[in-house]
Amino acid sequence: MGKRDKLEIIRDILKIIKNNHGHIKTTPLLRKSNLSSKRFADYKSDLIGRELIFETEDKNNGKQILITFKGMEFLEKYRTIINFVNEFDL
Repeated sequence: MGKRDKLEIIRDILKIIKNNHGHIKTTPLLRKSNLSSKRFADYKSDLIGRELIFETEDKNNGKQILITFKGMEFLEKYRTIINFVNEFDL
């Protein structure tokens, strides 16, 4: 398996959050995303800017990263594109 491209990394980050009931703490997300701290911070900032995720903090759970509706739409459309590519063996 080769290096992941940008869209695959974004998909992976969003899927990790989605599969964790839509929210996850920063450190477990960093670990599960298999990125360096610097690259993770860059992607996190980019995804927040694109409104695919957002960060919240409360007394009980600390900082949490949540997937937005737009992030869920990204995953759905990404899956559609991949299915199309695979269907036509492109």
